[in-house]
Amino acid sequence: VAVAASAYLTGVIAEQYGLRPEPFYLGIALAAGGLALTALVRDTRPFVAMEAGEHASGPPPPSLRRTFADVTWRRPRLFGASQAGFVNNLNDGLAWGILPLFFFSRGLNLGQIGVLAAAYPFVWGVLQLGTGWASDIVGRKPAIVGGLLLQAGAIAMIAIAGSFSSWLVAVVLLGVGTALVYPTLIAAIGDEVHPEERATTVGVYRFWRDGGFVAGALGAGAVADLLGFEQAIYAVAALTAASAIIAAATLRGSRPAPAPALTEVLT
Repeated sequence: VAVAASAYLTGVIAEQYGLRPEPFYLGIALAAGGLALTALVRDTRPFVAMEAGEHASGPPPPSLRRTFADVTWRRPRLFGASQAGFVNNLNDGLAWGILPLFFFSRGLNLGQIGVLAAAYPFVWGVLQLGTGWASDIVGRKPAIVGGLLLQAGAIAMIAIAGSFSSWLVAVVLLGVGTALVYPTLIAAIGDEVHPEERATTVGVYRFWRDGGFVAGALGAGAVADLLGFEQAIYAVAALTAASAIIAAATLRGSRPAPAPALTEVLT
């Protein structure tokens, strides 16, 4: 939701005052505020130790090298989650790097582009309240595979559509797909490893996941330069659909432990 607010405010500022430097002042202020808030962060290691005590003791946690191999290729379920995270953030690289230029080339003004840029993370952020909880009930695999397929369809719709209202529907659907995928992938990683291994495993997963930002921006940008915006968008849609197929083949289909009611989670 904060990403949505920032995207919208940046669009408003850019429309009123220009692309630079005024929009960057907002980023500087937010970064400074975030740095100040780190003073309030509490260490969570005692909670990890408490959770680990509820599990049967096992061998010492594997080395970083072994964990990197496990997450990257050795363990199919972790590989399936990692490639899905990579492609999910590749979509974000497209959304932040290419789509604003695509919309501008189609005649939208900065205010309209700001609305589209904000709608995607707003829908994604709000719906995460329910989608992560829902994956505790229906299982991780349906949420991840279904979310990736919805993302692929929404991205293709962006290339096909030709009006602001159609693009708004498409980015809302993209947000729904991301809400299904984003929190569920972290939960899927947590399901597969011992609590004492979780931080290292999540770190490797996020290495690949966040690498998708770079791949999306650079890869889609290169394709856009060679073939045009629409072809770049279609290429990302195809990669996302392929990722859904890989996830369907590698992720565990069983459900996790019974989940509490959503009202209990929120309170």
